[in-house]
Amino acid sequence: MKVAMPHMGHIYVPLRTLFREVGVEMVVPPLNSRRTLTLGAKHSPEFVCIPFKLTLGNFIEALEMGADTLVMAAGPGLCRFGYYAKIQERILRDQGYHFEMVTTELFESKLMGVANLVKRLSNGAPTQKVLAAIRFGLAKLGTLDELERVLHQVRATEAEKGSADQVFQQALAAIDGADSRAALKEIKNRYLMKLQQVERDGETEPVVVGITGEFYVVLEPFSNMDLERELGRLGAEVRRTTFVSEWMKFSLFLNAFGLSEKDRIHQAAAPYLRRDVGGDGWESVGDIILHSHDYDGLIHVAPFTCGPEIIAQNIFPAIKTRIPVLTVICDEQMGRAGMLTRLEAFVELLRRRRARKGLAVAALVP
Repeated sequence: MKVAMPHMGHIYVPLRTLFREVGVEMVVPPLNSRRTLTLGAKHSPEFVCIPFKLTLGNFIEALEMGADTLVMAAGPGLCRFGYYAKIQERILRDQGYHFEMVTTELFESKLMGVANLVKRLSNGAPTQKVLAAIRFGLAKLGTLDELERVLHQVRATEAEKGSADQVFQQALAAIDGADSRAALKEIKNRYLMKLQQVERDGETEPVVVGITGEFYVVLEPFSNMDLERELGRLGAEVRRTTFVSEWMKFSLFLNAFGLSEKDRIHQAAAPYLRRDVGGDGWESVGDIILHSHDYDGLIHVAPFTCGPEIIAQNIFPAIKTRIPVLTVICDEQMGRAGMLTRLEAFVELLRRRRARKGLAVAALVP
């Protein structure tokens, strides 16, 4: 059995570890590229969103590499995501591919659902071994997210642009190859130190830009044209609350005890949106209200045709907050030059806005 799953950020690293620990070969398709998107868009309905197109492209490239089992999350809900697996399976079979499609309803089955899926794919590995593999994979995921948070800070003030990214890529490879919790801890400490040692430009005062929007396009760099890296090069410090490790912690464990990471966000959004509209639309509205005093500006990232994010975008003008919001719509028609021009203008607007605030405060000081 050769298992494949779609890309989303760096999630392939903990997934490859998880399957390796239980003796299952995982086929990791190439990182998302123009070819991936072209393959996915060619065989997708024109109106469907970019996460569908990219994940379909991942599956095609994985099947070309010899994968025979495709794994996809699924489940009921108000977003089209719940139908991806069924539709993609039909498209791939119509193209003549032979494989087994395996789905897991993460939103309902929680930790035991993941454990049962791994047991099935590993032909009945012992439960203790499966749970140990899941813990190790989650530890790698948490380490990656911790390093990425620091990366967001360092990028904005590094003296030589790209230095922090080089360190992070080295850390990514080291974490992927770590074979024990002790080795993982040593790698984390080493690369946290290396990131902190990146030479900084002491004169740079970065503006703070929050990132919110649909889960996939926020986390998958190719889908948003590496938005976070480009903001760092412009001297903006990126902050986002969406990390897979945090989502996993609540979805697999804490939600079962009645604890939700989204309650505070939903309460903040309540004056403008009182119910779930699917996807991450509710959270996008709440993020702007919660962080209007923490960020200089906020970028809302959404796939083209995404209903929940369209609803959120239309609510933004009514929100009584003065934080500037830039919406970036992602699809295969998105142009890099146009996106970079918009980012440059947005960051410059935030700098001037902060400068005006500083002058206003100075004028009030006796």
